Amino acid sequence: MPGVIPNQQLETMIASGVIAADPAIDPAQIQPASLDLRLGTVAYRVRASFLAGHGAKVTDRLGEFEMHRIDLTDGAVLEKGAVYVVPLMEHLALPTDISAVANAKSSTGRLDLLTRLITDGGTEFDRISAGYTGPLYAEICPRSFSVLVRPGMRLNQIRFGTGDAVLDDDALRALHAQTPLVDGDAVIDDGLGFSVDLRLKDTTLVGYRAKPHTGVIDLDKIGHYAPAEYWEEVHSDNGQIILDPGAFYILVSREAVTIPPEYAAEMAPYLAMVGEFRVHYAGFFDPGFGHDAAGGAGSRGVLEVRCHEAPFVLEHGQVVGRLVYEKMVEAPTQLYGTGIASNYQGQGLKLSKHFKAPKGTLSGSPAQ
Repeated sequence: MPGVIPNQQLETMIASGVIAADPAIDPAQIQPASLDLRLGTVAYRVRASFLAGHGAKVTDRLGEFEMHRIDLTDGAVLEKGAVYVVPLMEHLALPTDISAVANAKSSTGRLDLLTRLITDGGTEFDRISAGYTGPLYAEICPRSFSVLVRPGMRLNQIRFGTGDAVLDDDALRALHAQTPLVDGDAVIDDGLGFSVDLRLKDTTLVGYRAKPHTGVIDLDKIGHYAPAEYWEEVHSDNGQIILDPGAFYILVSREAVTIPPEYAAEMAPYLAMVGEFRVHYAGFFDPGFGHDAAGGAGSRGVLEVRCHEAPFVLEHGQVVGRLVYEKMVEAPTQLYGTGIASNYQGQGLKLSKHFKAPKGTLSGSPAQ
């Protein structure tokens, strides 16, 4: 049956060697519908981003683009604006009926840390064809902050599936009628529309903009950094903001989203024609995100937005992204937020887990 493979079947794939790693996979890497991937011990600084291409290995292309290599064993800084390739600890031997897709983890995206998966013979980022056998690599480009990384850190994740499990709009409408997917009217057009909230309840604070000159962020330090050292608050009293070209913003969706246990979702861009900006969609939404039974009623989507060539006026309620829902092969035995220390269940406007929560600003829920 077409669908996304849940955690219990991922465990079987690991036991059979379809997914393997050195050192062995830690059970904590297994999420309800995905597997966290770990950085290896070396990073290659490269001149430019690249794909291996048909018939070529990533190691062969590194010979063309490598500038120098960095030992990560004791920790090393990946500099803002540079491009790195890091071999991952995991490797695959996929059957001919299982393909995979990767994406940055939520905390990675909220730091504007562009992280994409590349493979031998690959012609697309983050996409792995059915039957692929070989190593995995992360391409990492810190966009806003330099970061300190170590082996074993988990910046991206991979989801496995069989066939085409994407719900079309008719199926999505039927699912919403059965189990409301958002707390208001559902905008369904090639997925479930996501709009931006620029009228948060009891505050003019609507988001954060990354500061251009900051210190290094150690990705192992949780709840450690003062937001004011890395972010400027963005306020609005009229439901609109002007995005600056090249700037990176953390905003929040107007909709509270639900992912039922039998489904998973991925955030995708809406339309390039709607404006001079892009939602840097960081991630997968696991089964149980925003779901009552998993302690997540009212979970908003955090939007990572980068403006392009021209200043652009973003207005309250403007659709900026969409959620593409997929059917699970079967419901996972663990849900997002239930007993797995999920960081963003029940969230509102929230920076990555590395920052302290500002007093009195991020604890309230956005307005309906």
